[in-house]
Amino acid sequence: MAAADDRRMSTRATGVVGIAILSSRLLGLVREMVFAGLFGAGRNLDAFLMAFRLPNLLRDLFAEGALSTAFITTFSKKIAVEGDQSAWRLANKVATLTAVFMSVITLLGIIFAPQLVDLLTWGTWSPDKTELTIQLTRIMWPFMLMVSLAALVMGMLNAKYVFGPPAMASSYFNLGSIIGGVAIGYWIDPHFGSRSLVGLAIGTLLGGAWQLIGQFPSLWKVGYRFHPDFHWRDEGVRTVLTLMGPAVIAASAVQVNVLINSGFAASLGNGPVSWLNIAFRLMQLPLGIFGVAIGTVTLPMVSKSAALGNTAEFRATLARGMRLTFLLTIPSAIGLAMLASPIISVIYQHGRFTAEMTRQTAGALQYYAVGLVAYAAVKVLAPAFYAVGKRNTPMLVSFLAIGTNLFLNWLFTFRLGWGHRGLAFSTGLVANINFLLLYTLMRGHTRRLETRQMLIALSKICIAGAVLALICWAANYLWLDAWSDMRFFQKLAILLATIAVAGGGFFGAAFLLRISEVQDIVDVFRRRFR
Repeated sequence: MAAADDRRMSTRATGVVGIAILSSRLLGLVREMVFAGLFGAGRNLDAFLMAFRLPNLLRDLFAEGALSTAFITTFSKKIAVEGDQSAWRLANKVATLTAVFMSVITLLGIIFAPQLVDLLTWGTWSPDKTELTIQLTRIMWPFMLMVSLAALVMGMLNAKYVFGPPAMASSYFNLGSIIGGVAIGYWIDPHFGSRSLVGLAIGTLLGGAWQLIGQFPSLWKVGYRFHPDFHWRDEGVRTVLTLMGPAVIAASAVQVNVLINSGFAASLGNGPVSWLNIAFRLMQLPLGIFGVAIGTVTLPMVSKSAALGNTAEFRATLARGMRLTFLLTIPSAIGLAMLASPIISVIYQHGRFTAEMTRQTAGALQYYAVGLVAYAAVKVLAPAFYAVGKRNTPMLVSFLAIGTNLFLNWLFTFRLGWGHRGLAFSTGLVANINFLLLYTLMRGHTRRLETRQMLIALSKICIAGAVLALICWAANYLWLDAWSDMRFFQKLAILLATIAVAGGGFFGAAFLLRISEVQDIVDVFRRRFR
């Protein structure tokens, strides 16, 4: 009975986080759609996206990657073993250290922006495009400081099983960057030339500040009060830093891959940077809603189980998280691959974003979708290694990923001539290799990981996925030839109807196949509306 209650609580918490992240991702799509409509997918948008990539990469590396994972793992154990007051003292020390360290990194980033931009673009961009990118980079560097602190606050709230408000915080970032960025950009240049990009950069800072400050009320409610604490020679701080070391190296391997991809894309001329960014943003919609949401809920639970030495609970929670991830991301991957062109056309093909840009971006999205399921599953699986003290494992696997990614980029992009599509495909293949290695290693550590149940669930999900694929194929067959002649609202209605019917067909088939995670979702809704 207790296990069933835990399952329902986990499913309900995942639903709350998923809805919050859905709001954020939809606002992120609106943000990308507005920027693409104003600037098209060419020189100006390339410069803005490349400038944002530097602080955003380090955000992923330090804030929402290594720092978040290391802190939540240690903080959750502190609560479970020593109580809240000890955990709050640790939080003050880590928050102070984070603010000081990230301030130094921000200052260095502003000073050395020219060298960093040359590194990202491999020196292949024109002087005026490079100068614009450097200017925007310097404006947006402080974003990393604010979002690092926001990730730390999110970690505290998640460890206290408060998931909704911190998941909503990234919505504040998108709102701030859209409203503030467009308003300031219009004030600087009503015609939205290259000068108005400065407004978008300032809007990014406004959004980052809102993302941090918007979480404060929830943090105060759970009892936290910040006091600067420079006593960093503390066992808890050492534990966080010890966990962060391998996590930073592991995450840096991912960021090195992104840098390599950026360099390859920049060398292909104007457009590929924007096409790949927009396609990856669309892939991040289900990745964030499902992979990040399930990982967010699972990490504090497996950390607590590991701290208490409850291996059976740890194993069951982790396996359930991965099965739920497969259930939700396999249909997403199929849908994105088969409906790529209609989706991008409806969302982005406005203003200066042309049909050719839609075609090129759709090609990237179809290949990115190859790795969606693995990407999401790694979000759940990789942090669990830190909970059981196997902090070096994700790092070693990531080293292998760097070499594999570099070789596959060269093979598909230049040797086989796939262009930017080759970069997307190699990214997807590397994600699958990462997941398979991590799963094999975790299964070896836990002796068993409910693999038989996993394979049974996967086979049932694939059968339900075939139903979804058939519906998407029928929609493409009936409407895609006439797509270019339709009006926007006609396209939107057909696309939404296709997604609704395909999603209904998938989950209907999954329910009839008695997939247990679907039963849990149904139980949550029944309890909610009873």
